[in-house]
Amino acid sequence: MYLVSIYFDEKTEKWIRKYISDVAKKTNNTFMVNNNVPPHITIAAFETDKVDDVISKMESVKNGIKSGSITWASVATFLPSVIYLAPILNEYLHGLSVNVNNVISSVDGVKLSDKYQPFNWIPHTTIGKKLAKEEMKIAFEVLQNSFGMFDGRVVKIGVAKTNPYEEIFNWELRE
Repeated sequence: MYLVSIYFDEKTEKWIRKYISDVAKKTNNTFMVNNNVPPHITIAAFETDKVDDVISKMESVKNGIKSGSITWASVATFLPSVIYLAPILNEYLHGLSVNVNNVISSVDGVKLSDKYQPFNWIPHTTIGKKLAKEEMKIAFEVLQNSFGMFDGRVVKIGVAKTNPYEEIFNWELRE
């Protein structure tokens, strides 16, 4: 499985990493830290034997993908074991989802994941993963005491492989 994800400016990344670190410390669940999962939002997921073709196609459209702003407004969960920050699905974020999924689907031999397609996707920035029931309660309490709505800037987009996470390629976005 491959992911296309967006990444954030230094200030936003630092802010999100603090949430990840605080949850890891209080729950003793260090999955996110140990696997060095960077703060991100996945906007597409796919399977293929031709990842180089996808990268080539993304390379050809990268100049049309611009940096933009998003706002994280809430804490949410994917039960039973994931806690995340939920951004507002604004025009910028939705447009990225539509455009990237269209680009990837134009490559022969690619199977898009249903869970990351426009109108069938929950944008999220994972803070804790593989949390046990008690760890979920603790993580929620940590975020309940520290989270406040904030804005951030998307500055990079990339393709990564899962299990284990491995960055394949990424592009800096222009203003």
